[in-house]
Amino acid sequence: MNRTTLSFLAGVAALAAVTGFAELKTPAAPGTHTAEAAAQLPVERTSLLCPAPSTSDLADTSYTSFTPVTTGTDDSGKAELQAAGEESGDGTSSKKKPAKPVLTPKTPGTPATGDSSGADSPALLGTAEGKYAPGWTVQETTEVAAGNGRGLQGVNCTAPDTEFWFPGASTSADRTDYVNLTNPDDSAAVVDIDLYGKDGDLKSTVGEGITVEPHADEPILLSTLTDDQETDLTVHVVVRSGRVGAAVQALDAKLGGDWLAASTDPAGSLVMPGIPKDATSVRLIAFTPGDSDADLKVRLSSPTGMITPAGHETVHVKAGMTVGVDLGDVTRGDPGSLVLTPTDQSVPVVAALKVVRGKGSKQETAFIPATGAVGTRATAADNSSKGSTLSLVAPTRTATVKVTASAGSGGGTPVSKTYTIKAGTTQDVELPVPGGLKGTYALTVEPQSGGPVYAARTLSATEEGVPGFTIQTLPDDRGTVSVPQTDEDLSVLQKK
Repeated sequence: MNRTTLSFLAGVAALAAVTGFAELKTPAAPGTHTAEAAAQLPVERTSLLCPAPSTSDLADTSYTSFTPVTTGTDDSGKAELQAAGEESGDGTSSKKKPAKPVLTPKTPGTPATGDSSGADSPALLGTAEGKYAPGWTVQETTEVAAGNGRGLQGVNCTAPDTEFWFPGASTSADRTDYVNLTNPDDSAAVVDIDLYGKDGDLKSTVGEGITVEPHADEPILLSTLTDDQETDLTVHVVVRSGRVGAAVQALDAKLGGDWLAASTDPAGSLVMPGIPKDATSVRLIAFTPGDSDADLKVRLSSPTGMITPAGHETVHVKAGMTVGVDLGDVTRGDPGSLVLTPTDQSVPVVAALKVVRGKGSKQETAFIPATGAVGTRATAADNSSKGSTLSLVAPTRTATVKVTASAGSGGGTPVSKTYTIKAGTTQDVELPVPGGLKGTYALTVEPQSGGPVYAARTLSATEEGVPGFTIQTLPDDRGTVSVPQTDEDLSVLQKK
């Protein structure tokens, strides 16, 4: 086989490994080298990992699974979420009991729900195939009644990967932060965790070579990896062998807590969508992993356009160091999104926002990591008729967006609405609600025309005066994979 063919097949294999699996069609015309336009094919297999939800006995967790209807899929397939394997009776961690199904998703277009309670709730390992795979979304939402991290915590279950960035973690005295690692595979994964504070790398060997057993979940308390108390910390998770799912659970003694999802890959420009209009405090945490400092313009996308926050026109991020900037009540009663762009030379950066609502003893925290654009499609599960907010931002050009509310988990009729988001603005749109809604429903966002769109969904539930909330960003669901078409007969080349 020649080098070009090898490179082509390797590229397709790598893409399928990240986004799912798409069948590579055998070319029809042998002996020719004419390439056709790439075809968008539905992925045929998707994996999702949900971290163990809480260490509190007062925690109640719900799971919602949803697959949007995707054209081009077969009628066959299945999806299942199982508890990560438990230790065997002799206490060894290498032998696991068979996992029992926790949630069996329904047919595409209809959400399925499940729940658990207490500190013994396990991490979940999920696989979807066939018609269930493209765009499969699982939301984990936990209510903690009291204690450290009390409030509403939520996270989108994520696909396994080999590298993650988490700006916004902390080892300060009032924070208890865990990096939660979940291994979906049959062999152990080996992971390194690097920490970067305000003065750079926190040198430590404790985070090197951490073993995560097969089909297991491993929470790592950040304060056991360093003696330094850092208010703003960037966590870098690198997998030496295997692959894992990763998320940071940030628990605060006074300000509640939430999950901190990974930031999008380092980039010169970043968008953090969906700051609630009643946010009382917003803090920006940024880090650049390269050898060059980054100078960034800071702008707030508001309902009326881009605004430069007074006193925070730019932020300087020193190479290899984490910077934190208090922006105060930057939204001033309007929903908003933070947009970072280079002032001159583009330097890759990761970033996240720590958002606080409420005052005094009744405050609650959530996080907004920098995220990718919606792209073709994105979905947020676990919405109800009250307490859900969808924020859409078009940072560069006006965009038209279709939002579809699915049927409810207990019944209802899907409904769609189309919105126009003007260039530079953020809009909290009036959500479509399924007719005859029973249970929870999913929101699927599909840009129709114009510039790129970024999105975030906020869930709110006030308990005893504490404004509990959690925010999930909506990057592209990678439900399809681009497979180049070619007239070349690969079977002929394999004989050469």
